[in-house]
Amino acid sequence: MAFASTLLAWYKEYGRDLPWRQTRDPYPIWLSEIILQQTQVKQGWDYWERFMHRWPTVEALAAATEDEVLREWQGLGYYSRARNLHFAAKQIVSMGQFPDTLEDIKKLKGVGDYTAAAIASFAFDIPAAVVDGNVYRVLARHFGIDTPINTTEGKKVFAALAQELLPQGQAAAYNQAIMDFGAIQCTPASPNCMFCPLVESCVAFRSGTVAQLPVKLKTLKVTERHLSYVYIRCNGETAIHRRGPGDIWQGLWEPLLLNDELYSLFTHRYSLRLVKKGVRHVLTHRVLYADFYLLEIGEKPALPPDYIWIAEADIEQYALPRLIENLLLAL
Repeated sequence: MAFASTLLAWYKEYGRDLPWRQTRDPYPIWLSEIILQQTQVKQGWDYWERFMHRWPTVEALAAATEDEVLREWQGLGYYSRARNLHFAAKQIVSMGQFPDTLEDIKKLKGVGDYTAAAIASFAFDIPAAVVDGNVYRVLARHFGIDTPINTTEGKKVFAALAQELLPQGQAAAYNQAIMDFGAIQCTPASPNCMFCPLVESCVAFRSGTVAQLPVKLKTLKVTERHLSYVYIRCNGETAIHRRGPGDIWQGLWEPLLLNDELYSLFTHRYSLRLVKKGVRHVLTHRVLYADFYLLEIGEKPALPPDYIWIAEADIEQYALPRLIENLLLAL
């Protein structure tokens, strides 16, 4: 089909030279896909190289502790990806080898339809079409599809079309081509339509609807949340605790977080110094506003039982949310 052949020709000339594309080993390919799920290539590349250097095999990654993995992941956000990555590494080791069918790849923790198709096609030449944000955009514009991409019907329509367009025996190259085309040529804003090899057959260009496609229903409700932290400095030590499940930053560490009861107790009993107020931190579903206090004291205050005392110099050994990292810089 002309669409696929045009993309492949474009990719041969303009495709990105990425290190995980120079191998058929599924481990580095899988690692890159997990890192890039919510991360730009430029940022993710450095993390991929660090992970490959520290844990060059899936067995090495599986043998690491969750704390070590979270610490290496620090700054990438969406920390469930790191926990899923570590869990899946153990799955793979227990299987005896990396799964080599689309169905078995999907059984790995944190691997959905897109990631499974990417790994299957890149590592094993399995004819599975990828559908990510870039693919949605290219297909919606070129074929003039206004079905919302975040609906059940939309997902079915685009998945079927993507699979139909997949050229026989060229799944890996085609999948990489259409993703790069969306990332480089058919970009979300200011796409390079004047020098696009598909411009003559692009429905959106002819109808003047490039900026309107793809269509995505607005379903995300952003909420605000206010946090108050106290960094306790006591004879070279400070107190931290690990965040539990069911909330943001599961498994990461933070200084004393004041709930209503603790806030009343600490503000009345101790002399807290305000270091930062109303620091804004944006997550996908919420906007956080954080106040940061310093308490310098000679005797350790009574804290909830899940807090531990560590040497201040050792805090960098613990995986911290980016917000906490930024607050600590103020000290």
